[in-house]
Amino acid sequence: MSVEFGRATSTKDLEEILDLQQRNLPPRLTQTKMEKEGFVTVTHTLSLLQKMNTICPHIVARAEGKVVGYALCMHPDFSGEIPILRSMFRQIESVVKKETYMVMGQVCVETSFRGKGVFRGLYRVMKEALRDDFELIVTEVDGRNHRSLEAHLAIGFRVIKKYQSDGRDWYLIVL
Repeated sequence: MSVEFGRATSTKDLEEILDLQQRNLPPRLTQTKMEKEGFVTVTHTLSLLQKMNTICPHIVARAEGKVVGYALCMHPDFSGEIPILRSMFRQIESVVKKETYMVMGQVCVETSFRGKGVFRGLYRVMKEALRDDFELIVTEVDGRNHRSLEAHLAIGFRVIKKYQSDGRDWYLIVL
């Protein structure tokens, strides 16, 4: 099955992002699955995704017209919208001084599409889409999410800071 990459263009895209997100939150996963496959940390609302998408459309991977992966574009203007991300934005502000940046707000790939280049494809399209307006793509990874950290480092992200917040270790990474 072929995968096409692009931008989120409809409410249907955003609803499918939320569905995929819900299926990959820790309460829905076993400890073994989280260790092997990774997980997402933040829950978004449709309203917030719509606002974010208006500023900078999210990156999606579609198979047969259905979203099977996404990378959210979170402009720094949304730094106060999600409480668990406030510490990340403070850390970014302490490290990133002059460069313009977009935060990759969350990335997730449908289980059956993992290991098939979708993760790499999402970031390839994101880099291309943002390159004229932003110098950096910044995100953070929960220290317990080894699969995610390894995947990000494998495609060229580098750790710019490790810190603790909410009783967890976080890796602030940049591409």
